[in-house]
Formats: sequence, structure tokens, C-alpha cells
Amino acid sequence: MSQIKKVFEANFNDQKSQFRAIIMGLIAVLVVIALLTAFYTVQAESQGVVLRFGKYIKTVEPGLKFKLPFGIETVQIVPVRRQLKQEFGVSTRDATNPYQYTSSSEQNREKSMVTGDLNAASVEWIVQFRVNNPRQFLFQVKEPESTLRAVSESVMREVVGDRTVDEVITVGRQEIEVVALQRMQKLVDNYKMGLSIDQVQLKDVNPPPPVQPSFNEVNQAQQEREQLINQANGEYNKVVPRARGEADQKIRSAEGYALKRVNEAEGDATKFTALFTEFLKAPEVTKRRLHLETMRSIIPKMGKKIILDSDAKQILPLLQIAPVNK
Repeated sequence: MSQIKKVFEANFNDQKSQFRAIIMGLIAVLVVIALLTAFYTVQAESQGVVLRFGKYIKTVEPGLKFKLPFGIETVQIVPVRRQLKQEFGVSTRDATNPYQYTSSSEQNREKSMVTGDLNAASVEWIVQFRVNNPRQFLFQVKEPESTLRAVSESVMREVVGDRTVDEVITVGRQEIEVVALQRMQKLVDNYKMGLSIDQVQLKDVNPPPPVQPSFNEVNQAQQEREQLINQANGEYNKVVPRARGEADQKIRSAEGYALKRVNEAEGDATKFTALFTEFLKAPEVTKRRLHLETMRSIIPKMGKKIILDSDAKQILPLLQIAPVNK
């Protein structure tokens, strides 16, 4: 009996040791699992949304973080500092985002539009956006990126439908981009999608292939027209200022000549008035002085002249009194 008892006690102790070892192993495994599921890392360009049993708790910034282990709390990482994009009517090869572009047949449907003057146009565009509210992005709208594609296509068709084909293809591209961005952002805010639209960019905007040659001819004619207008404006800007300068110069010259003549006339009038005043003081003396001054200036210009008295009866021989040239 004593031997059986000893054997039984030895087996019991072995089983107890094995059970204790199993318990310690389970505890060690639980500790490892707890450590592995309690810590997580949020990348620098992202934010983490913490959920407890599926309910939103908080949003955390980048870095090494702690959460309750064993799946009590889970974390969804959302890239909030990365610019995302969606392409319509065109696609980039090797894109990793499934919502970035659609199939070829769908792309043809996306870019086929009708303008406000009932013409067809092929419009390709890109929408660039960011996630600015991770909570709204994850829980407010189901498949927000798919919803954004629908919003973008709806808005672009509306904006293009308000304009003529010439505006869409040529002069109205920038305005379309601005208006489309504003309307998209308004709808995104109304739906509380947690997105910020950074840019709407039109890519290739062309008429349908059957009318492409005719449209190219129209564009070429418009470009030639603009070129001729620019040349005419350049010639106008060169000739007109020069003509205006010459006109101003002639006007200034005429004004100067007029001022000169007026001053001369005023001087002559002043001089005549002064002489007339002196003449009134001694008319005989002034008359004689004027007569002598006049004769002094006239006689030297008359050459050889013989002056006779009106009562002379004959002409006597005169000696040669002209100076002798030596």
C-alpha cells in the first residue's frame, strides 16, 4: 500500500507540475498577445481613428500609441496629409487606388458630354483632394471616394452644360475649373464626407473625332485672326504715338510763332505810339528828322544821279568828281 501511495503521489505531482507549466505558458502567450495588440504606430502622413467595440473614441496624431488589447480597441489609419486624385476619361498606369480611375468603356462614357449649345464634347479632367476629417470620412458616408466620383461627374456635366462648345474647348477652361471646384466642395461639405477638394484640372478637351478636322480649321482661323489683330494693334501703338508727337510739336511751334508775332506787333505798336507822342510835341522838327533819315537811307542806293533845280535853263559841263580807282 505504501508503494502504491508513493507512486500515486508522484504521478499527481507530475500532473500538477505539467498543469502549472501549461498555465504559465498560457499566461505568457496572453502577455505576448497583449503586448502585440496594445501598441501601434501611426505614420507621419496619417491619423489614427480609435474604435472601442466598433464605437468611435478619438482621433490620434502620428507616433507610437497605446490601446486596449485583445481587440477591445481597434485603429483605422487614414492618410490625411497625402494628396489623392481621381481621373475621369483618362487613367494612369499602375495606380494603387481602385477609385482613381475606371475601365476603358466607363472612361468613354465619363468624358462624353453635351454643351449648352447642344454640341458634343470630349472632356477629360482630374480631381485632387485630401482627407481633412477622418471620422466623417470613415463613418458619415458609405464609400466616400465612390461618392466623390459621382459628385465630380455630376458637377462637371452641369458646368459644361451651362456653356457653349467654344467656351469649353478654348476660352472658358479656367472658369470651368474654378466653378467646378467650388460646387464640388459645397456638395462634399453638405454630405459631410470629410474631404477637401484641392484642385480640379481639365486635361484634354476636344470635339468628337468626326468633327475634329473642321474644328482644327476653325481654331487655326481664330489664331490667325488673333495674330492679325495683335499685329494691327502693334502698328497702331507705333504709328499713333509718333503722329501725336509730331502734332504736338507742330502745335507748340505754331504757338511759339504766334507769340513771337504778337510780341513783335506789340513792340512796333509801342514804338509807333512813342514816336507819335514825340511828333505831337514838335511836329515840324520830327517831320524834318524823318525826312532826312529817309533820304539818308535812300540816296546811297540810287547810284550816280544829277539833281537840278526846276528853274535851271541849261546843263553846264561838270568836272569828273568820281573817285579815281588806284
